[in-house]
Amino acid sequence: MKRSTLYLLYPANKALERAIADGLCLLSEQDAAAAKPDTQVAVADNFRYTRGNYEQHRYSTRIFERLREALEASLAASPRAETLNKLGNILAALGQQRRDAALFEQAVQCFEQALESYTQEDTPQEWAATQYNLGTANQALGRLLETTNPLKLAVDAYTNALLVWTREAHPEAWMQTMHQLGAALYTHGIQLKGNRQLQKSVVAWKNALAALNADDHALELTATHNNRGVTLHHLGESEANPDRLKEAINSYEKALMVGMEQQLPIHVSVICRVNKATAQNALAQLTNDAALAEEMADEFEVIIECFRHALQPLCLRHCEEQLKMAQTASSSQVAG
Repeated sequence: MKRSTLYLLYPANKALERAIADGLCLLSEQDAAAAKPDTQVAVADNFRYTRGNYEQHRYSTRIFERLREALEASLAASPRAETLNKLGNILAALGQQRRDAALFEQAVQCFEQALESYTQEDTPQEWAATQYNLGTANQALGRLLETTNPLKLAVDAYTNALLVWTREAHPEAWMQTMHQLGAALYTHGIQLKGNRQLQKSVVAWKNALAALNADDHALELTATHNNRGVTLHHLGESEANPDRLKEAINSYEKALMVGMEQQLPIHVSVICRVNKATAQNALAQLTNDAALAEEMADEFEVIIECFRHALQPLCLRHCEEQLKMAQTASSSQVAG
């Protein structure tokens, strides 16, 4: 089967948030004041939590360049691994903002330099945190360039971090790393056009779910269910396996339920609903189920009519294409 267009969700990057918070003391009062996000925006941001690994909404992105300058100046005066970690996160955030591979590569270099000062034996927490940062920068770089080597390096870095961040000792960090490992394995599998990495990704997402609850981690739980669904969905299409697609649908349903119950931004739930309907449409195509195809035609009509305001332009186009596909399948199967 042709691989469907699906939508991953990215929780806030807490390492980036910490880098910004810690770097504000290097800025002037005026520049630091500009770090406050604009809360007067009247139009909903339907791209929130979908842009990539360097999502954060506690601070304005307008200060990234000022922070970069301040951290580079601080580094020139006194090279420190801690400063390299902060600078690496800011450079990577700029890289995502500008879709600039060179900035991601500079971020990777910062984290690699920081690791020269840390060891697993002497500074395990700092070493693990830097490995995590290195993994995230490489993951974002591999996704941007659509190449496998940075993704393999990301998997290696996350695996290293998990040597220190065990579920028993550091459940929060373990969960976040498992989530990112799942994302790196998923993207690696998509680039390789093979199923082995996707299967590993499913396991990583499942591991992350074991440490999540809706009250404390609503967005992370929603994202992990959704992203696990995406991985199962693509596995189902690759294997032409209806059971995989049914598993994906179940994951999307859980994501949708958490998103609605915890009152996350409406577009997050709509994304989960679109993914779920896309999986059901794929299942209808695979099993030649005219009734399900007709049901999905109705579902996409509802999504387009009722939630147009919450759809990104490309997602709206995707829904329109899925609607036509469902209508065609329904009518042709009935005619046959």
